[in-house]
Amino acid sequence: MATISASILSSTTHLHHHLSSSSYKPHLPISLKSNPTRFLCFAEETTATVVAVDPTSEAARRLYVGNIPRTTTNDELLKVFQEHGSIENAEVMYDKYSGRSRRFGFVTMKTVDDVNAAIEKLDGTEIGGRKIKVNVTEKPLNGASSTLLPSEDTPFVDSPYKLYVGNLAKTMTSESLKSFFADKGNVLGAKVSRVPGTSKSSGFGFVSFSSEEEVEAAISSFNDAVLEGQKIRVNKA
Repeated sequence: MATISASILSSTTHLHHHLSSSSYKPHLPISLKSNPTRFLCFAEETTATVVAVDPTSEAARRLYVGNIPRTTTNDELLKVFQEHGSIENAEVMYDKYSGRSRRFGFVTMKTVDDVNAAIEKLDGTEIGGRKIKVNVTEKPLNGASSTLLPSEDTPFVDSPYKLYVGNLAKTMTSESLKSFFADKGNVLGAKVSRVPGTSKSSGFGFVSFSSEEEVEAAISSFNDAVLEGQKIRVNKA
């Protein structure tokens, strides 16, 4: 979900009016206690996406690091990035149900220059034999005012049985991703990450299923398959 800081809300009258006058409501996790398998339903994105942020803000200095080994710790991730700039924080994301690493994390650098250096030096390199993906989570503001763009608001249903799908085409949509994987099981949800402020895919996404067997079948069938001209990578999230 796109995050909107308090400073942006207070300084952008149009954004405040948009949120207060529309039917926008925050989407909170909903636990389906009647089902032994716990699923969470989230809005894929809010109804508005902030295109750019202040380069001094944390959002502009935060890096997404994908496809890391499950064994990578916060300290190990920090050490990798420390060689290429000053770091404020490094955090590996873990599944709340299984406690396993979700094979991605976030690193907050001290300056935008540190961010650019880390991307240049580390994107596409390997950690523990896995080629990692490094990119910014928000685009820094470069003299332009923040604007609002429409975005997909299809709910994404999360589950413990989830796949990471990498090397997606820039034109890939969540609905297309869901349709592609539907042949191999009951797809609960599909979400394509977007480049902030655009409709372009960031090159990766997630697909959730209702069982472990469906996850294994999808990996077996679709890892290295060609989707919209791109050979995709599929593994457990």
